[in-house]
Amino acid sequence: MKPMCEKVLPSSNCSWRFVKYTVPNIDFNWHYHPEYEICLTLNSKGIRYVGDNIASYREADLVLVGPNLPHTWHSKENLDKTEQIVYVAQIPLKWMDSIIDDNVELNILKEMFKLSHRGIEFSHQSAIEAIALFKKMPDASPLSRYVLLVQLLDLMCVDQQTKLLSSSQYSYGSKGRSEIDKLDKVIKYIQENYTVQIYAEDLAEMVHMSTNHFHRFFKKRTERTLTEFINQLKIGQACKLLISSNSPISVISDQCGFNNISNFNRRFLKMKGYTPSRFRSNIKAPSID
Repeated sequence: MKPMCEKVLPSSNCSWRFVKYTVPNIDFNWHYHPEYEICLTLNSKGIRYVGDNIASYREADLVLVGPNLPHTWHSKENLDKTEQIVYVAQIPLKWMDSIIDDNVELNILKEMFKLSHRGIEFSHQSAIEAIALFKKMPDASPLSRYVLLVQLLDLMCVDQQTKLLSSSQYSYGSKGRSEIDKLDKVIKYIQENYTVQIYAEDLAEMVHMSTNHFHRFFKKRTERTLTEFINQLKIGQACKLLISSNSPISVISDQCGFNNISNFNRRFLKMKGYTPSRFRSNIKAPSID
């Protein structure tokens, strides 16, 4: 599914946007926008999608999403019917980058925002500490809210247990329209046909390139070779099925286009660091079928 571009308007008298959502569940809303986004999700458990990363989340979940990186959270209602809370801070890229460049005290944030283009998951401890800051924001004055934002960024920046979430090929909006259209066309074809053999020659012809030019074009814009990209997509889909279904691993292997279970296990282990069965047992994810 192609993500929707979201238009973000700053909060009143602010250079950035803060919003608190109180909802019975979180609907699937695959989207992107040119702003940095800090998202803290509370009293909720489900599936988090950031770029090509699909993972379960629960309890306090603190994530920084970079500009034009598609993302969404998805949950069902809590069994006890309690409401789920989502705090969101959306920060314009040019505004944030200019502040960092103009204030040497904030230069320490550069690396974190650079890595945010892949999405960053912060430690549970940081998420817990962030709660107090977010809780003060709704009633804070614009200046006080700005101070709270800086405190939040400082908290996130010193976290030594962060986790990068996505590869960068799912970033939208940073390329020319023609290149976006070509890349979208190729990726759409791959997403619809990854369970069968895909040839670079056919993709190159589709976007009117030589095969060598296509390989360079694809690698430059996705930071992956075609083979790496397809395997990443297959493993991502396998993770989704391992999380959201009870299908046998051998069946999931077939559904994701692997020619045999040994090849599936080997590639999954190389990419995720553990076997599909271990991944499933570690996740213990809620069902959202």
